[in-house]
Amino acid sequence: MKIASVRGEAEDFLVVEGLNGYVYSLPAALQILTGGVPEWSRDMLVLIEAGEEALGSLRQVGDLLAQRPDAIEPVRPESITWHPPVRRPSKICCLALNNSANADRIMSGPNHPAVFLKAANALVGHGQPIIVKEHYGRVHPEPELAVVIGKTARNVKASEALQCVFGYTIHNDITSPTMRQEDTFHYRAIHPKKGDHDTIEYIDTFVTYPGRYKCSDTFSPMGPWLVLREAVPDPHALSVRCDHKGELVTEDSTMNLSHKVPEVIEFVSGYMTLLPGDIISMGTALKRADGTGRAVQNVDLRVLGGPVSVSIEAIGTLSNSVETSL
Repeated sequence: MKIASVRGEAEDFLVVEGLNGYVYSLPAALQILTGGVPEWSRDMLVLIEAGEEALGSLRQVGDLLAQRPDAIEPVRPESITWHPPVRRPSKICCLALNNSANADRIMSGPNHPAVFLKAANALVGHGQPIIVKEHYGRVHPEPELAVVIGKTARNVKASEALQCVFGYTIHNDITSPTMRQEDTFHYRAIHPKKGDHDTIEYIDTFVTYPGRYKCSDTFSPMGPWLVLREAVPDPHALSVRCDHKGELVTEDSTMNLSHKVPEVIEFVSGYMTLLPGDIISMGTALKRADGTGRAVQNVDLRVLGGPVSVSIEAIGTLSNSVETSL
């Protein structure tokens, strides 16, 4: 089942997609089924925390729409604004350089997943603009599969990790290499000398922080749909593509992820407790379409504008316009 968070004329609520492709109000469907409208039908995080009872009702809604698609009027597309599926996750954990198709680009690095965080201010929904300011410099898209956590996970083993997944969605990890370069330090780090903790030595070091180049407002378009875990039996067998102005830029597969979902959940949960609604973005699909054409890093949204879209098999298509400003 596909679920999304939207804003109607006066309220936020969840919608589901019917087999006919139409969008239906979850509160309206539950009103027909049960005669009531639970709070979880209006907020994805509340739904995730509601657990199995809510999932059971969701499945009943799916059955209703399959058997009686005319039982409820579909939502008019022009009457809603799309939110990111989870509007206020406690954290968005992103994987750096996690695509084996580009392993030859890594000169040195860890053998384990490398994680950085994005904040909820960066989130924006399907159909909403990506804001690119002139001083951001070069800004490009990064198409990624995102995992939505379904329950508190701490020190989880890889063999049990998928049981912690609520579902999957799409993330466009917008990045500014210009701001990354501006916020990179080349300096001499102070370390205790090996074998002598009373003496220091200086180590030539490069370090950068993603506060601006990854976390600026609207730098995390996400959605529109969240697909339940049970509908994606293998998250490592999904085609991924990125289009810019209708032209295919990147076409790849989640099979090329270096570190897989169970391994990543085990690793991250060993350091940071994952909470319901948290997001893990699995890394960028970077193979050029047919090995030719413009590299995704060369799709400079500041200069070229939009729209830009990311499509993932079994989940859908996330599309956003681009607005430039001073």
